[in-house]
Formats: sequence, structure tokens, C-alpha cells
Amino acid sequence: MKTKLLIALLLAVGLAVACSEMKPHPMDMSQAVQNAESKADHEALAKHYEEAARDMQLKADEHKKLLSQYESKSYLYGKRALDFQSHCRGLINAYEKAAEENLEMAKLHSQM
Repeated sequence: MKTKLLIALLLAVGLAVACSEMKPHPMDMSQAVQNAESKADHEALAKHYEEAARDMQLKADEHKKLLSQYESKSYLYGKRALDFQSHCRGLINAYEKAAEENLEMAKLHSQM
């Protein structure tokens, strides 16, 4: 009985952590872009976009590792192995595209 309660508690905590916002956005981007006038404003925006690109690339790298796991040990995941692989590939593409777009925005603001 205690084991079932412990498992339920761990699952509830895990779900709460997974559903919580991991990193709230540090600034209102629409306001920051509209109000950017000085070189320092644009440098701050460029830095923000570079950090966002770095975060996106870290997520892509994490999913590349998961994809490798799903491909090398697909027998552990049964019929769902291909679904997991496809899901990871989609996320990798999305995160890498987001990283590229953030780097482009950083470049543009650095030039302003």
C-alpha cells in the first residue's frame, strides 16, 4: 500500500513539474522591440536572441540524444519506436529552425 502511494505521489510531483513553466520570458518582447532606440537597447535584444538560440540548440541536441536512443534500442519501445523517432526528428527540426531564426534576429539587432 505504501509503495502505491509513493508511486502516485512521485507521478503527481513529476506531472506538476512537467506542466510548470520552466523559464518564464524575461521581458515583453513586443514592447522591447517597439521601444528599442539606442544602441544599448538593440544590444540587449541581440543578447536575448542569442540566448534564446542557445537554448533552442540545447533542446535540439537533447532530442538528438533521445533519437539516438530510440534508434539504437527500438526493440525496447515496441510499436511506438517509429512514433518516438518521428516525434524527435520533428522537434529537432523545429528547434534548429528556431535557433537559426533567433540568431538571424540577433544579427539584425547587432547591426542596428
